[in-house]
Amino acid sequence: MKDKWGRTIDYLRLSLTDRCNLRCRYCMPEALASVGHDAVLRYEEMLLICRAALALGIDRFKITGGEPLVRKGAVAFMKALKEMDGVRSVTLTTNGLLLSEALPDLVRMGIDGINISLDSLDERQYASLTGGGELSVVRQALEQAAAQCVNVKVNAILLAETRDQILPLAELARTYPIDVRFIELMPIGFGTTLAGLSEAETLSLLVRAYPDLAATGERRGNGPASYYQSRYLQGRIGFIAANTHAFCASCNRLRLTSTGFLKPCLCYDDGVDLRPLVRSGQGEDAICQALQHAIAQAVHEKPAKHCFGEQDHISEHKTMNQIGG
Repeated sequence: MKDKWGRTIDYLRLSLTDRCNLRCRYCMPEALASVGHDAVLRYEEMLLICRAALALGIDRFKITGGEPLVRKGAVAFMKALKEMDGVRSVTLTTNGLLLSEALPDLVRMGIDGINISLDSLDERQYASLTGGGELSVVRQALEQAAAQCVNVKVNAILLAETRDQILPLAELARTYPIDVRFIELMPIGFGTTLAGLSEAETLSLLVRAYPDLAATGERRGNGPASYYQSRYLQGRIGFIAANTHAFCASCNRLRLTSTGFLKPCLCYDDGVDLRPLVRSGQGEDAICQALQHAIAQAVHEKPAKHCFGEQDHISEHKTMNQIGG
């Protein structure tokens, strides 16, 4: 479906949980209280929302968290979603710590892609950034996924303190047939407390190592990343630069929090609460009709652009784990 700005909205990022087994500094570094289990949507409620979204032409789904794999039954939910009529793709974003165990089932269900969050290949730095994460576990999962010919992307947040990790991370795309994407730090939640790097700064470092690095114009997923290729790399180098290269004119997404709040834009706290609708006690068809109306309302209210360059105008103050990565 199209919003009032003429953009096609066909992509829903769906958070299964606000809980995580890491404490990344820019996401949830403190012992934040998690929402109660009763507040989190049940899987059948999420599937009802997806059914309503499909009826409106939203057929691409990204499963996020928190860390989605900490929630029991996450893979079974993804399988059920993948099997719904009309679903074009189901992909997963994970920190990788639980991926090795889940990978065989993910491959069997036909997962369309796995994004692994990985900001540093230095063991000490990785542990410091994540609150004690084990890099070797993530590296093993990455290698296993690549060996299974899964569409793997590494997502690395651009932090000033990980500047020396840009080239080592890019080398993953030389070693494996995967894409490595560098993401500008979002000025949301704890992201406002850290210094980031820009796409331009990062690209200047990469071009020195790969002089033939050139933009491809490819679309290699559901989102707005721009990609570069080099004859030295098996995969691509990607950038998601919401701060310096706003892609709002082509934004195609909505975000659903684990508690059922549908957000048209990451920058603002506006949206539509779908939880009362799925728990209204009506029949499934009536609930789906109500959900379709509410989702269409959210699409209609989607703003023309974000305001990340104007900190005083950002109205979203929740942390990224609460919103959905």
